[in-house]
Amino acid sequence: MKEDTTTQNKLTFEQLLEKEQKEKTKKDKVLDFLVCCLPILMGIIAILEYLYVPNFGNFKNLSPNTYITFIIILIAAYTAVFVVSLFLKKKNLYNKVISKAPITAAIFAAFITYDLLTLKSNKLLYPFFPWFNDILNAMKGDAAFLWECTLSTLKLLFYGYFFGAAIGFVTGIICGYSKKAKYWIDPIIKLLGPIPTATWIPLVMVIASTLYKGCVFIVALGVWFAVTTATMTGIESIEKSYFEAGQNLGCNTRQLVFRIAIPAAVPSIFQGLTQGMSSACVSLMVAEMIGVESGLGWYIVWAKAWANYGKMYASLIIICIIFTVVTQALAYIKRYVLRWQEGMVR
Repeated sequence: MKEDTTTQNKLTFEQLLEKEQKEKTKKDKVLDFLVCCLPILMGIIAILEYLYVPNFGNFKNLSPNTYITFIIILIAAYTAVFVVSLFLKKKNLYNKVISKAPITAAIFAAFITYDLLTLKSNKLLYPFFPWFNDILNAMKGDAAFLWECTLSTLKLLFYGYFFGAAIGFVTGIICGYSKKAKYWIDPIIKLLGPIPTATWIPLVMVIASTLYKGCVFIVALGVWFAVTTATMTGIESIEKSYFEAGQNLGCNTRQLVFRIAIPAAVPSIFQGLTQGMSSACVSLMVAEMIGVESGLGWYIVWAKAWANYGKMYASLIIICIIFTVVTQALAYIKRYVLRWQEGMVR
């Protein structure tokens, strides 16, 4: 009996969950396999639609193989993951493939729909809605300049984000732990916080010594408010009994802050960091479009001024990819740091 208890304690949550799950029937397994094959089928349909459905009117689709290569790469990447999960018997990976297969198929269906509405029928009028192959060619042709603008955007984003997060973290701790400090700082937070950061752009661009520093300040301002509020709220929500217990055990002020207040407020702090990233992304794009002469936001305005909508959409796609990756990375860090919290919920 003792051995059974020891063995159960060594099992992970995933292993216990796997034991509790009902064994799938042969029909269920076949259905899962077909669901996993659906994105491959949709990718092939996307290629056939692109090749055999005639283009609208006299549209000249330059370098037509770019789109086909792109679709083939996506199909190959998905197929590689599918095959690895299937033949190497990676059950967790296979379950992820099953869960992601429908949305992956929907992405290929979106490519088909957009191609039909643009290149094949012109329902979405050209040049305001260029077809996807045109966008890919614009991205490939201006790759060096887009890369330069991407680096500029990432530099501005991370400078502003980390600068605002660091100051917001310190401000939140001070205001959450000290009522005297909160008395003086809280009115400033209430004054600056509710106002959208984009509102301050004209003033900051005039006051700042350079446009670059002004953009960093605009991004940092929104992050500062989100992190300050979340950190302060997290510390204020801690039960006083924890601090009293720490004082009874001989903790000084520094130990009360770093060993009780901050660890207990970590979930709330990460919530503020997530909100701050969203605010930073919006502020960054607005600042680049209005004042800074570099970055992807500036590139969009420049491409639109020259009526080069293919390049404009290429920049928009890169922006979406960057912000998605950054947000997912922050979410992963949050899950890793707060993995103990997920175990409690389970």
